[in-house]
Amino acid sequence: MKYLWCVIFLLTLLWSAIEPKDRFTWLLEVAPALLGALALVLTYGSFRLTGLVYGLILLHCIVLMVGGHYTYAEVPLFDQLRDWLGSSRNNYDKLGHFVQGLVPALIAREILLRKQVINGRGWLAFFVLCFCLAFSAFYELVEWWVALASGEDAEAFLGTQGYVWDTQSDMGLALLGAIVGLLTLSRWHDRQLQALPPLRG
Repeated sequence: MKYLWCVIFLLTLLWSAIEPKDRFTWLLEVAPALLGALALVLTYGSFRLTGLVYGLILLHCIVLMVGGHYTYAEVPLFDQLRDWLGSSRNNYDKLGHFVQGLVPALIAREILLRKQVINGRGWLAFFVLCFCLAFSAFYELVEWWVALASGEDAEAFLGTQGYVWDTQSDMGLALLGAIVGLLTLSRWHDRQLQALPPLRG
């Protein structure tokens, strides 16, 4: 399974890197996927995750690499959806922020459960949602810092498309993604967690 994961990741990365819309934007968008993959390699031996979480991380990486290739405002399928729905903007970035909540929610849930950090499922859900909202807010700050540092070059990275509530809706969708992830995937996640060997040390 790990080899399939690596093949899909590398092929998508290679496709994404071939003549992207804007090389600077590509680098900004793909950097989190590369850092995430590096973290997985470094922790694979000491803290192996469930197959579900590895699959979700790969999905998130693919979303980032597609957005990096086209820029989030110009992903062709979402241009077609925009025209079909009569919308004024390409909403691929909103999908990205939804996934930005869903995937970290399951990662945080797995770490908190396996490290036995929190007792009680209610508190677990609360802290996972708090973490995801904080992570989303931090990402919005990163986008702001990049915009200040690079000026107009960051417009494609920000992807606001003139929407005044873009930052707030991004965080709202990340929170929604985290909620949906917890509600729909927790039982599946629990079954996979039970099949893992206990952590050593």
